[in-house]
Amino acid sequence: MNMKRVIAINLPQFHPFSENDEWWGKGFTEWTNVTKAKPRFWGHYQPHLPSDTGFYDLRLPEAREMQANMAREYGVDAFCYYHYWFNGKQLMERPIKEILETGKPDFPFMLCWANENWSRNWDGKFRSILIEQHYSEDDDINHMHYLCSKVFSDKRYLRIQGKPVFSIYRSKYFPDIKHTIDVWRKLAREEYKMELYLIRVENEPDFGPEYLQAGFDAAMDFQPLLMGEFNKWWKNLPFRIMNWIFKGRYQWFNKHFSYNSYVQYRIGKPMADYKCFPCVSPGWDNSPRRKKPPYTAFIGSTPCLYKKWLKDTLIRFQPFSEEENLVFINAWNEWAEGNHLEPDQKWGRKYLEVTKEAIDETKPLISVIIPNFNHAPYLKQRIDSVLSQTYDNLEVILLDDCSRDNSGEILSSYKNNPKVKKIIINENNSGSTFKQWEKGFELSCGEYIWIAESDDYCDAFFLERLVGQLSENGTVA
Repeated sequence: MNMKRVIAINLPQFHPFSENDEWWGKGFTEWTNVTKAKPRFWGHYQPHLPSDTGFYDLRLPEAREMQANMAREYGVDAFCYYHYWFNGKQLMERPIKEILETGKPDFPFMLCWANENWSRNWDGKFRSILIEQHYSEDDDINHMHYLCSKVFSDKRYLRIQGKPVFSIYRSKYFPDIKHTIDVWRKLAREEYKMELYLIRVENEPDFGPEYLQAGFDAAMDFQPLLMGEFNKWWKNLPFRIMNWIFKGRYQWFNKHFSYNSYVQYRIGKPMADYKCFPCVSPGWDNSPRRKKPPYTAFIGSTPCLYKKWLKDTLIRFQPFSEEENLVFINAWNEWAEGNHLEPDQKWGRKYLEVTKEAIDETKPLISVIIPNFNHAPYLKQRIDSVLSQTYDNLEVILLDDCSRDNSGEILSSYKNNPKVKKIIINENNSGSTFKQWEKGFELSCGEYIWIAESDDYCDAFFLERLVGQLSENGTVA
């Protein structure tokens, strides 16, 4: 298990479906808003248009596979897909349905129930409801039956301590969330032999440890909109005055914030003092979804600033247990909210690249010393077992003490491997294994050193499990 598991929030709306055809016009997808976007002020970066991925359609298995492969390549451990359930009716469910039915892509995932009403926000008609949530115990039961039987049983589904992880976007919208959670847990336990791990997504102004008392296992800090003290009373004063006069019923003014200032604010803010998983965001600009005011935009996002925030979060976040180690990124592909890791025509893959850099730079470096003498029959298997570790922040030092077999030839074949830092083949035998160890120690730069005997081997998860235990038990020497 990685010390931190990075989860990217994934929007499955990049395909047409009947309800959007009816409400917004035939063939409408998220790309419709993205491509229509225009700059609203001088220097405004819009539209955000994809580069490497093109305008993909998530009905295609190739598109879903592409997303998973790209996420895996750049260090993302799982997707958190939005799940849209309205009393048994699902919206934009086809990508998840086909992921479940086909078993592809082979990439971990979880669901977040986006339990808001749908309204005509995109054309400024905030109070015009398209489809509404209605909560009831019957729906609680039906929903959990569906999840347990169709989703949580999938071997790829994200778990903590064996429990499927499920998050709720707006828990305050439930008339009695505690009762719903009790119903869910009882049903899952009694009928499916499952325990649940439930996460509450924190949204302003409803955040804090008291909201976990309804039965949630943890919270998730939804960024960048859970702004706290950053959005002080004097910021956007006209908006706040109108909001007070009209009791929040109407919104009149756009809100612009400095991404740089917000990153500095988040870095200076202590982590939550209760069980709350952190979240970072590469940006936010929902102007493509707002033909009329108001929209909210963070100005000046760059890969460098985003990396600074992510790296700081990875360093400061202390997992609550070995598997309670989630760090969320909002988002993988919220293109119409200016909030995506997927490559665009301005930055290319830079946001993905710095994501991997931040992840790799916050993992402790492991120096692996492989001292060898006459173990040619076992040597290749040993070295390959080290190089194939799922924990990849390591340097390998290969040492041979003048073997009489073909060990030197085997070691030399690894000279171009990027993880192999040094190969030393002695012309004379040192007479002591410990001298080889000392030489390895002198060459090592890692926080931890592993002496990997040359006539042994290990499974691919050995270091990942071990480093996870070291992280959780800081007093281990």
